Amino acid sequence: MQKRVEFEDFAVITPTADISVERHGGRAKCLQRLIRLEMPVPRTVALSFDAVHQIAAGVMPDKPAILAAFEEGALLSVRPSSEDQDWGGPGAILNIGMNDARHARLIDEIGEAPANTIYRRFVQAFAIDVARLDPDMFEASGSDAHTLRAALDAYEDEMDEPFPQDPARQLGEVLRSMARAWEGTTARLLRQAKGAPADAGLGLVVQQMALGLGPEESGSGVIKFIDRVTGLPQVTGRYLSQSQGRAALTHGDGVFYLTRDERGASLQDHCPEIYAELLKWGEVSRRRLREEMEIEFTIAGGQLAILDAVRVPRSSRAAVRVAVSLAEDSIIPREEALSRIEPRALTELLHSQVNPDGLRDVFARGIAASPGAATGKIVFSSAAAQASAARGEACILVRRETTPEDIRGMHAASAVLTERGGMTSHAAVIARGLGLPCVVGVSDLVLRWRDKSLRVPDGRVFHEGDVITIDGTNGEAIAGEVEMLPPALDDAYRALLGWAEEVCDIGVRANADTPADAGTARDFGADGIGLCRTEHMFFDDGRLTVMREMIFAKTLDDRAAALEQLLPMQREDFTRLFQIMSGQPVCIRLFDPPLHEFLPHSREGLRELAEALDMPLSDVTRRVEALAEFNPMLGMRGVRLGITVPEIYEMQARAIFEATIEASKTGEAVVPEIMIPLVSAKREVELVKTRIDGVAAAVRTEQGVDFDFRLGVMVETPRAALRAGEIAQHSAFLSFGTNDLTQMTYGLSRDDAGRFMGAYVQQEVYPEDPFHTLDVDGVGELLLIGAERGRRASPNMTLSVCGEHGGNPESIAFCRQAGFDYVSCSPFRVPVARLAAAHLALGVKQRRKTYY
Repeated sequence: MQKRVEFEDFAVITPTADISVERHGGRAKCLQRLIRLEMPVPRTVALSFDAVHQIAAGVMPDKPAILAAFEEGALLSVRPSSEDQDWGGPGAILNIGMNDARHARLIDEIGEAPANTIYRRFVQAFAIDVARLDPDMFEASGSDAHTLRAALDAYEDEMDEPFPQDPARQLGEVLRSMARAWEGTTARLLRQAKGAPADAGLGLVVQQMALGLGPEESGSGVIKFIDRVTGLPQVTGRYLSQSQGRAALTHGDGVFYLTRDERGASLQDHCPEIYAELLKWGEVSRRRLREEMEIEFTIAGGQLAILDAVRVPRSSRAAVRVAVSLAEDSIIPREEALSRIEPRALTELLHSQVNPDGLRDVFARGIAASPGAATGKIVFSSAAAQASAARGEACILVRRETTPEDIRGMHAASAVLTERGGMTSHAAVIARGLGLPCVVGVSDLVLRWRDKSLRVPDGRVFHEGDVITIDGTNGEAIAGEVEMLPPALDDAYRALLGWAEEVCDIGVRANADTPADAGTARDFGADGIGLCRTEHMFFDDGRLTVMREMIFAKTLDDRAAALEQLLPMQREDFTRLFQIMSGQPVCIRLFDPPLHEFLPHSREGLRELAEALDMPLSDVTRRVEALAEFNPMLGMRGVRLGITVPEIYEMQARAIFEATIEASKTGEAVVPEIMIPLVSAKREVELVKTRIDGVAAAVRTEQGVDFDFRLGVMVETPRAALRAGEIAQHSAFLSFGTNDLTQMTYGLSRDDAGRFMGAYVQQEVYPEDPFHTLDVDGVGELLLIGAERGRRASPNMTLSVCGEHGGNPESIAFCRQAGFDYVSCSPFRVPVARLAAAHLALGVKQRRKTYY
């Protein structure tokens, strides 16, 4: 004899019934809320997670008791009710209880054709989704008796028994099928991929059918009250006469628009009273459920029935607008509006995006390294990118991988696509700083430089000049031009960020290398510049030649002459940075990279350099080879270069101080922050500090103007973190460069780690890519040691993080807890960091999307 679940494991949903999201799922709880609002919801029963789990194990509920909760002879539907609507569930089954006897009565009530349709649809759904028969055998549609009989006969032929006539048996089979489908391996893996826990439960709701077919106006439809992409108020949806479920969304012929529309018939014209009632319930849902809801409804014999309501699926830009609108209408507090927006979702608003509703011909996929989308003509070199920009033509820079020499090409391009690289490769880091859409690691591309072509996985070949689109948000390369959505830096976005700034309790600065970057940082509300990488100022064509002259100088006088040409260029850049930031702090990192990064390595590039310097090609080649290092990122760079070639730092210090005086004439007094990179010993700081103090004294004397400045250290070697107490004696601040610190702590090349990092994370060697998410156990411990020892030696020491991790919400949580003063990230990540910091200040936990 079959075991049965106790009656308590299901409940009729009433205003006072004990229904909860945690036990019955979001759909069941939402239906209870609709009932409390006195919406015309058909009678509904909810089965708990425990009951469904027992059903999957073969322990059935009291089916006659469930049927007794409904009207005699009522047809029923069963729908899934998971805790989160995004976790999905088995498809709904409609018209349970339909049999020969009910069919005969329906013919008298609503006519033969509708009755045949309802019965035939149930037979098909039961056969395919419950009995798991071949769908091809049940494809026929129609409302005639012959089509219905064919479906019944096909079922009997396959199952060796007539179609079940007992409503209790039908209900039991449906419940068992849906319960077992949820607990199957495939379904479990799919919902885990959406963030559901492995043991996530499923509830089921059994609801009396509003038929949607009959002699009077009957049908079904779906209505929502905002545009899902923009979030703007807009009634959208469809209605289909003589239909059930969500058929209006999949049918073409005979479908009604909801609002009056010149393209065709509308529900507003056809049933104005019902249309007005739907608008009323939409507004009630917004104010009482405090959400924008999508309502599924049925009209049965001219009467409205609301079957379900779910939170409208929406884009990030729509989510921001909705949250702000609800707060401005005093429906939710501002703090809740902030908590409803996932920080990373803001990246969609800052860039152009491919319209999710548009067509796209994707020819390659890689790592989504920098968000946004752009269309342009393919170019394969920085020179071609610059030439394209000079003609006013948008271009996409395609490279095997980028190098510092490609920065000028990246500045000219609209987007970047590379065959190699990961989230922290050169292309990815620079693209994020520039706000440039970028896809990296597309390993199945074949680049052919000689004929300037690109072969893609499906065999197509693209040539230089062909138009493509890069979607850096989804990691896709798309053939041709596609429909775009512009950035959404509108009033709603600005309101949200303003509210975030009010509650934020940790500073958020921007990494900005040029005046253009500084302007972007200012527009995005940065608290200043936390990292200005001065070497990026030297890659413009005019400056690059002078920089190379300095590198090739044979005497101190020749080097001084080249640096004298660079001085006014640097001074002008720093002056503009200070003026743009209008008194906000600006932290300038002294020259960091090895000199070889400014030199060409191709035969063609060496020849061009020889012509520019008027030197024999052999001399140029020997000098380039002499500067080569086995491991340049651990070689003569940063402070090591500043000590061995001190004239570079002296020139930069003079440019900073002269710019300080100039910018202070027309605005607030500027107090620049000067940062020494790659320090590992106290003596390095002492040597550089002595020279910079000397330059400051000279500038003060020459110009007769006093000024202040702060000298600090970029902590990016493990030894600097361990010896922070000594280093702090000569430093006003310590800024942790977590990119290099992670690289040196792990012994990993951030440019090469992308080749195997996916396998490492998948096999749980590392929980996350440590270049993408701060390793709080290893690298984080070095930060804590450095911070504690630095502040012990100097209690007023300013502490910050200025690596790419500075824009990562999880990393900000660590920095905030460790007592850091600010984080710094690329300008386009400032809003993300600001909102993440606001969430932390408000104590917001990750919010799970629900039905309501």
